[in-house]
Amino acid sequence: MPVLTSVWVSVGLFLVGLVLIVKGGDWFLDGAVWIAETSGVPRFLIGATVVSLATTLPELMVSLTGVLQGARDLAVGNAVGSVVANLGLILGIGVLCVPAATARRQFAPKALLMTASAGALALLCRGGELAFPGWLVLVAVLAAYLAGSVEEARRGVERRRQTLPNRRSVSHRRMARELGMFAVGAGAVALGSRLLVRHGSLLALLLGVPAGVVGSTVVAVGTSLPELVTTVKAVARRESSLSVGNIVGANIIDLALILPACAAVSGGSLLIGPQTTGLDLPACLVLCGAAVVPPLLTGRFHRWQGAALLGLYAGYLRLLFG
Repeated sequence: MPVLTSVWVSVGLFLVGLVLIVKGGDWFLDGAVWIAETSGVPRFLIGATVVSLATTLPELMVSLTGVLQGARDLAVGNAVGSVVANLGLILGIGVLCVPAATARRQFAPKALLMTASAGALALLCRGGELAFPGWLVLVAVLAAYLAGSVEEARRGVERRRQTLPNRRSVSHRRMARELGMFAVGAGAVALGSRLLVRHGSLLALLLGVPAGVVGSTVVAVGTSLPELVTTVKAVARRESSLSVGNIVGANIIDLALILPACAAVSGGSLLIGPQTTGLDLPACLVLCGAAVVPPLLTGRFHRWQGAALLGLYAGYLRLLFG
C-alpha cells in the first residue's frame, strides 16, 4: 500500500511539473515573440532564434536538473529524445497539416547545421562518453549559429527601421506586462523541471522502467510540448515558417548546447548510455535526413513527408519499447 501511495503521489507531482512547464513555456513563448516582433525581426528568424531559445528552456532545465540530481540517463534521454520528438512527431504533424513551401536561402544553412550537429554529437558519443575538449566542437557550432542569426536579425531590424521610420513606441505598461509574463514563465519552467525530473526518476524506479526510456519518451515529449503548442498555433494561423524555424532552431540548440552543458556541470565529461548511442542518436540522424532532404531538393515540404516522419517516429518507439 505505501508503494502504491508513492506511485500516485509521484504521478500527481509529475503531472504538476508537466503543467508548469507547458503553461510556463507558453507564457515565456508569448513574451519572447512579442519582444522579437516589436523589434521587426523576420518571422522565420523569430522562430529559429528567440522562439527556439524559449521553447528549448524546458529541455535544458530538465537535463541540467537531472544531471545535478544524479538522474543521468533521464537527462541524456531527454536531450536527444526531444530532438527525435521534434522531428518525428511535431514536425511530422505540422508538415502533414500544412505542407508549405520554404525559402531555401533561409532554410538551407540552418537545416544543414542541424544535421551536422546531430552527426557531430553521434561521433563524439560513440565511445559512450561526451568528453572535454570534444564537446567544444558543438559549442562552436552553437556560437556560429547564434552569431549568424544575430546578424540576420540586425539586418531585419534595420530594414524595418527604414520601412517604418515613424513606428509608434510601446507603452511602459505593455512592456512591463510582457516582460513580467516572460519572467514568470521562466520561473514556472524551472520549478516544473525539478518536479518532472525528480518524480519521473522515482516513477521509473518504482515501476521498473529504465530511466533512459522515460527520458526519451514521456519526459522528452513533455518538454517538447512548447514546440508542439507553437506548431499547433502556426498551423491554425497558416504560418508554417515560424513553426519550421522554431523546430530547426530548437533542435540545433538541443544538440549543441544541452549535452555539452550537462558535461560541463558534470566535471567536463558525461557518460552516454547504450540506448542513446545505439538507438536515439541513429534515429535522430535518420529523421534529420527525412526532414531536410525533400525541401532542399524541391523547395517545399510535402504531405507524404509528414506521414513518413510520423511513421519513422512510430518505428522508433516500437524499437525503444521492444
